[in-house]
Amino acid sequence: MKRSLAERYRDSWRDIGLSDQIVADRNLSLFEEAKELEIAEVAASGQLFHLIPAAADAWKAMKSACSQEGIEIHIVSAYRSVDRQLELIQRKLDSGQPLTDILEVLAPPGCSEHHTGRAIDIGSGDVRPLEAEFELTPAFTWLHDHAHQFGFNLSFPQGNEFGYVYEPWHWCFSKLRPSR
Repeated sequence: MKRSLAERYRDSWRDIGLSDQIVADRNLSLFEEAKELEIAEVAASGQLFHLIPAAADAWKAMKSACSQEGIEIHIVSAYRSVDRQLELIQRKLDSGQPLTDILEVLAPPGCSEHHTGRAIDIGSGDVRPLEAEFELTPAFTWLHDHAHQFGFNLSFPQGNEFGYVYEPWHWCFSKLRPSR
């Protein structure tokens, strides 16, 4: 018998003290892990960033278009497995951070768009990665105006319904989802 996504992720949730009710109360979606990934970008450090093929192609086209306007962007984070998500949360718990605070910046295992291979955290040389100040950069302005043309949308705007902090760096590829 095939288990539901919630049943598959429930053990991970228990490991970090997360109840099904928290996921339900925040109206969080459950995501399958991407099965087919390709390299979307190689960082200067040599780190490989993977996305599903359609998202990787869209990212490369978007990055090129942005660069043609003199604005450089790069991937800070892309595909992330459910196990890796659990590790990140566990590391924060081990450092003494409360789960409620952690879940404002990290999705529970199984609830991250990064699992799909469609989500990217974008940086530029103008500010430190994963900081709200990214919103003040030319890169964010360009993304705000043009990312939807490449199928990318801002996932977590200010006051989003999911209880995450504002993440101007987090964009998700979906040609099916309208721009926000």
